Amino acid sequence: MNLDLQGKVAVVTGGSRGIGLGIVQQLLAEGARVVNVNRSPPDAADAENPEWASRLLFVQGDLTDISVCERAVQQTIAAFGRLDILVNNAGVNDGAGLDAGPAAFVQSLQRNLIHYYAMAHHAAPHLRRSRGCIVNIGSKVCETGQGGTSGYAASKGGINGLTREWAVELAPAGVRVNAVLPAETWTPLYERCLAAMPDPQAARAAIEKLIPLEHRFTTIDELASMVVFLASGRSSHTTGQIIYVDGGYTHLDRKCTSDVSEFGAAAT
Repeated sequence: MNLDLQGKVAVVTGGSRGIGLGIVQQLLAEGARVVNVNRSPPDAADAENPEWASRLLFVQGDLTDISVCERAVQQTIAAFGRLDILVNNAGVNDGAGLDAGPAAFVQSLQRNLIHYYAMAHHAAPHLRRSRGCIVNIGSKVCETGQGGTSGYAASKGGINGLTREWAVELAPAGVRVNAVLPAETWTPLYERCLAAMPDPQAARAAIEKLIPLEHRFTTIDELASMVVFLASGRSSHTTGQIIYVDGGYTHLDRKCTSDVSEFGAAAT
C-alpha cells in the first residue's frame, strides 16, 4: 500500500533505539523526511540505508531539557521547511514508585510526559499549516498498573488524556491526534532485561503464554506499522483514538491465556 508519505516531514523523539528506530526506518522507507531527536545517534549496527541520508536529520539533546524541544522544531523547519508529523515516543519506565518520593516522581514526569506537551506546543503552528498529525506512544501500564512505577504510569495516563484533548483542540485546523499503546514488545532493551534472569528462555515463555494472539511478543515492525499508518493520509478521518497493538494482552479475557477446562460452563 502506498501511504502517500513522499516528501512529508516527520519528527520522532527517541528515534535511535527500539520502537523509535523502527518508526524512523519505516517512515524513511515510505519516502518521508525524518528528524530523530535523541540524546545519542543510532548504534553503528543500526545505521540507516545510505540512500536515506539526505532525508534524515539527527538533533542531539536530552528532552528533559525542554529547550531541546523548541530547538528540534526550529531545526526541522530550517532543514526541511515544513512539519507534517510529530511522533512523541521518547520515555523510560524508570521505577519511580510510591517510596521514591515527590522529587523522583516529578523527574519521571519530565522524562515521560512534559516533553510530549513541549514538542506538541512548538510543533502545533506548523502542523496547523500542513494539516498534519500527532501520534503519541503510550503504554498499557496506564490501564493495568504495574506496581512500583507511579511516575511512568501517571505519565502514560496523561498521554492518553492529552491525545483526546489535542484531538479536540486541533480538529478545527484539520490536525489529527492518536495514540498507540504497546504492551509486551520484543525490543533490545527487553531482551537485555530477560538475559539477566537465571533462565531467560523460561522467562520469555512465561510472558508469551500471557499474550492471547499467537502467544508471542509484539514486534517493533508491528508497532511501527501502526504508527506510520496513523501518520498517513490513509487514516485521514481517524482522530482521538487510543489503539492497542498488543496481541490482546491488555483487554482480552484471562481464559485466553489459562487452562480453564476444569471450570466447565463457568469458563464461557
